[in-house]
Amino acid sequence: MLFSKPQKTRIYLRENVFSLSDLRYLPRWVILFIDIIITSISILVSHLLIVGLDVKHYKFFPLPLMFCLIISLNVFFMYLFKTYLGVIRHSTFIDLFKIIFANLSTAITLVFFNYITYFTFGEKIILIPFVGFYFAISCLFLFTFRLFVKTFFNAIKENKRSSYRKKIYILGDDDTSVAIAQAIISNPNLPFDICGFISNQDKKVRIKLLGKSVITKSDFIKSLKIKDHDISGVLLIKETMQKDELDFWVNLFLENNLKIYKAPSMQKLRSNEMINHIKTIQIEDLLNRKPIKLDNTEIKKRHFQKTILVTGGAGSIGKEIVRQVALLEPLQIVVLDQSETPLYDTELEMRETYPHINFKFVLADISNLSRLEPIFAKYNFSMVYHAAAYKHVPLVEENPHEGVLVNVLGTKNLALLSSKFGVNRFVMVSTDKAVNPTNVMGASKRVAELFVQSLQNLEGNTTKFITTRFGNVLGSNGSVIPHFRKQIAKGGPVTITHPDIVRYFMTIPEACELVLNAGTMGKGGEIYVFDMGDPVKILDLAKRMIKLSGFEPDIDIKIIFTGLRPGEKLYEELLSDNARTLPTSHEKIMISKDPTMHFDEIDELTELVINFSRKEEKQEIVRILKSIVKEFKSNNSIYESLDK
Repeated sequence: MLFSKPQKTRIYLRENVFSLSDLRYLPRWVILFIDIIITSISILVSHLLIVGLDVKHYKFFPLPLMFCLIISLNVFFMYLFKTYLGVIRHSTFIDLFKIIFANLSTAITLVFFNYITYFTFGEKIILIPFVGFYFAISCLFLFTFRLFVKTFFNAIKENKRSSYRKKIYILGDDDTSVAIAQAIISNPNLPFDICGFISNQDKKVRIKLLGKSVITKSDFIKSLKIKDHDISGVLLIKETMQKDELDFWVNLFLENNLKIYKAPSMQKLRSNEMINHIKTIQIEDLLNRKPIKLDNTEIKKRHFQKTILVTGGAGSIGKEIVRQVALLEPLQIVVLDQSETPLYDTELEMRETYPHINFKFVLADISNLSRLEPIFAKYNFSMVYHAAAYKHVPLVEENPHEGVLVNVLGTKNLALLSSKFGVNRFVMVSTDKAVNPTNVMGASKRVAELFVQSLQNLEGNTTKFITTRFGNVLGSNGSVIPHFRKQIAKGGPVTITHPDIVRYFMTIPEACELVLNAGTMGKGGEIYVFDMGDPVKILDLAKRMIKLSGFEPDIDIKIIFTGLRPGEKLYEELLSDNARTLPTSHEKIMISKDPTMHFDEIDELTELVINFSRKEEKQEIVRILKSIVKEFKSNNSIYESLDK
């Protein structure tokens, strides 16, 4: 078959655009005919070599008859070994072996006939050197023909693909870089054309890897400065780079309008879907740090064959906690949330991903004590991870009663039930906004922290109450990064509240690993804080995201400052002013020694603020919150008057 149906249609429609690469494959008899011609030429060349050596053929058979016998034998073995069935442009070593076996069988048969006639008639029919020449030359010619066709078609395909392929360099020249380049080159579906490798060394070397040049770091930077390049992007291997090194290269590429691609892991390189794993680098990759690595033996012991409750389990943090706990072989995971659709989506994901885990998905409001108590009575919870909360600062500022009912009353219900039913450990997820709060949301979370801590030393309590506190989580619901990404996709503008606002960031897996580790390490009553690294200026974050999307800030995508929102502050803190920290067994995790309150005092005050919340008396709610959290000073809010 010469052409596929679509190609025939193009011909019938008299389209005059045709490429040799459109040719599918020749009929098998044509390939066999070409092979016969090649074997005939091989016989002729072998004959000329014998003549050149001044050696005469035996005269048992006339030479033309002898040559016809050889060709007939060779065709028989070609048919036997099916050497003509392979598509030539896709020839492999298997096809080469078939050719060798067919020709070797021909040579052995000729030698066998030679000795039969010798012992029968006393004469030989063919020169052994001639058979050797013929075997070597025919194998060479047949293989060269296939190699030529294969190379010819590959060259046509490469030329055709180069018109739409992106020319890129690989950053690095180590074994990993070469393996990734090899995978890309051998995958015709990938829209990349490897131009060469950028060496991290400045020492010039005249070598090539996979036929591609290796350029030094300084020479590459020099070519960028003088615009002496025609590449569109660079592929880097993030896992092999330090953060400072990554920042240097990313800044350099962005300044020169080069696309930055992130290489997949070596495991994904072996996947047939590798095309889906080479992606442009995202801002999360630049903010991400190496995750905490602790001894998972103790963590698994705490969860193995235990029943675990995760509140807010359909949220970004709660869902990741569920994922990580599912890997620890628990007896059962109860996932509780009040959002119906996200909870259903979570159920579908978890049952598909972890079919061996016994899940129970509960639709419930944590502020409803009568709903929660039967759940605690039914299940013998060993661990409670409390991630349910209202966390959006402006919304809670506008609706302080709702914030208190969920963040304070909900936490109070769960903590008291955990103590009542003898839960081994209660781990609360808090926020850096609870430190020196300037908004109702942060203050409500600080009140929740104080109540949870107060239960630790309550007479008769056996539950260990632990709090974890961290900053913004990349990719979580309501995070600034997805918000910016949507604004950029729409063509802008990108809105920022203030040019000087800064925030701490961490990844969702990091945050949840902290929660699990804290639940294991805690003795009870601690507030764990995480080394968040350096704070990130949101304006710089927005500019980088715009550049990573291929646009110029304030030219292609405008940046607009909208002013601080009610309750928002420029800088978040992880520790209060009068707090001190204690080290733990891991350098990245510390214990914050914040002031505490006695249970009777905080219990009375929380009941008071909860009662006012039920009446929706906003001013009284915030006034009581300020009496509990002395450091709570409203910022850019209608409640600032209460501070006077």
